[in-house]
Amino acid sequence: MNQPAVGTAAPSFSAPDQSGKTVSLSDFKGKTVILYFYPKDDTPGCTVEACSFRDEQTVFKKKGAVIIGVSPDNAKAHTKFIEKFTLPFTLLSDADHKIAEAYGVWVEKSMYGRKYMGMERSTFVIDSTGKLKAIYRKVKPAEHVAEVLARL
Repeated sequence: MNQPAVGTAAPSFSAPDQSGKTVSLSDFKGKTVILYFYPKDDTPGCTVEACSFRDEQTVFKKKGAVIIGVSPDNAKAHTKFIEKFTLPFTLLSDADHKIAEAYGVWVEKSMYGRKYMGMERSTFVIDSTGKLKAIYRKVKPAEHVAEVLARL
């Protein structure tokens, strides 16, 4: 499995957003991208994380950063999540897990003794040249956004 490293080029991607429009990493050339992976729309941890990014959106913008969330959910689920919590950023649908696999975050998980494949909650900070500036794996939703802001 791929494990991108800080200082290397971020894996490129293209995927549909909440409105069905194809979004690519190359669309953000010259900007810092906060690419965060989360397991599922409108679940407790994912909601805390998304709302934390939402609440700090103006600070990220002032620092020239764009936030993009990625989960396996479809556009309809993303739209509901965005509307319910007034999320001001793009959510990408990674139903085939290609982006997650490229970033090494489609992993084996375990719940109640049952093993399954799922999205590891992780964030990648991609600088304006397309290189990975920071990687946060297995993040804690409540304090994570402050960590990311501190690195910008």
